[in-house]
Amino acid sequence: MERYGKNAYNNIRRSLFPSFPYWKGVQRVKIISPKYDYCAKELFRNEVVRNHFLSDILEIPVEEIRSSRLLNTFLWKRYRGQKQGILDVLIELNNNIKINIEIQVKASADWDKRQMFYLAKIFTAEANKGEDYSRLRRCVAISILDFNLSDGPEYHTVYLFRDKNGIPYSDMMEIHTLELRKNLVGQNRMNDWIRLFNAESEEDLDMIKTENAGILEAIREVKVMSLSKRLRAHYEAHMKDVRDRKAREKYVRQEGEKEGFEKGLQKGINEGIEKGIEIFISDNLEEGKSRQQIIEKLVKRFGLSENDAIMLVEKHMEGLKM
Repeated sequence: MERYGKNAYNNIRRSLFPSFPYWKGVQRVKIISPKYDYCAKELFRNEVVRNHFLSDILEIPVEEIRSSRLLNTFLWKRYRGQKQGILDVLIELNNNIKINIEIQVKASADWDKRQMFYLAKIFTAEANKGEDYSRLRRCVAISILDFNLSDGPEYHTVYLFRDKNGIPYSDMMEIHTLELRKNLVGQNRMNDWIRLFNAESEEDLDMIKTENAGILEAIREVKVMSLSKRLRAHYEAHMKDVRDRKAREKYVRQEGEKEGFEKGLQKGINEGIEKGIEIFISDNLEEGKSRQQIIEKLVKRFGLSENDAIMLVEKHMEGLKM
């Protein structure tokens, strides 16, 4: 890449890796709302986020969470024609509790019935004919709602099986609702989670001041997911470079081969830049941009010469023909 010239090289680096702290003045991207099911499902794939969220909403120490395994979200059907249930997130906690997390953005008049339907399906999933009821495991439903389900001010509500005097009947089924549109009051373990789900910009995320490791990890995940496909690929290339760099630094400390480390690091950066430009060209082709439009965008965006831009586009198109 040195043949493109120093200024062009630096322009490319700034464009591909805007998250580097020593490049100032880069416009921050708009985030994907964490309350939308795609983003929320991805968040709960992260074990740190998952464990701390469950710890806070169920009010159990995170140290007591030995495991939280993601399960198949397609619920069984006993007979043809029976309604199929497809969950957002299903978790097995500590090998003995099933937890269903559902995210609902649009108001639903029958949400309570839908949640009870899912909870009943999960509870009876392991009850095969002739087997003992002791096989049934405790099930918890958590609804994250972007509308008001109840008229009261409480935004985290827990529903339990009790008699009219409040005496527990069973703890085998439990429902939690998290209503995102209600006003936050005081200090509550769920307040920052609600702020996270309601965030609409990076500024909103940065205003969440917390030491909760799960929320901090969730903020990082949301920022990564909010990058466009092209920028996310650049970010992942950058993170790969960071991991490689750390591995090389360890090797250098052990072997004292500083010169070899510097050459390897530079090679990794160059390969990441080449890959980033390939993705940039590919994205523009998918958007229907003409060859000349892509060349002009390469010159303007990365500071390349027209000859270099032409060469890169032709090389990419030649590769598509192979």
